Amino acid sequence: MPNQKQGSEQLQTLMQSGQISGSFSFNGTLSKEDEEMSRSALSTFKAKEEEIEKRKMEVRERVQAQLGRVEEETRRLAIIREELETLADPMKKDVQTVRKRIDVVNKELKPLGQTCQKKEKEYKEALEAFNEKHKEKVQLISRLMELVGESEKMRLKKLEELSKSIETIQ
Repeated sequence: MPNQKQGSEQLQTLMQSGQISGSFSFNGTLSKEDEEMSRSALSTFKAKEEEIEKRKMEVRERVQAQLGRVEEETRRLAIIREELETLADPMKKDVQTVRKRIDVVNKELKPLGQTCQKKEKEYKEALEAFNEKHKEKVQLISRLMELVGESEKMRLKKLEELSKSIETIQ
């Protein structure tokens, strides 16, 4: 009986809005003309309800179709994203490998650079010591030459004196 109750409520609403006019008899029953009008109004109302329900179903179907397309596009985008990630991964791994290798080489270079600086310092110190000793040697050789030269002069002078003394003896 809920449909009958619903129908009478809808009928009352239509009557109040002025869409159905009619008069009730004293005993509260509808006249034949009023019944026909109410049936007509009820059938019009049902037709409109069916039209609304039909449109509602059409809209629901379009929404479902749109949702289906959206889901398909979402799947396609997910596939494209995965492909992009796989494209980036090999390069990323290569870059990381090269960077790690650079870090290793940098760690190896640091002590080698320190060793080079230490050896370079030692070389400069050794070269400086060598140059000083060489200079000292040159000075000593010069002094030796002077001494040898003076010694020869003195011996020659002594020989001349001896030679003169021998000449005087003869």
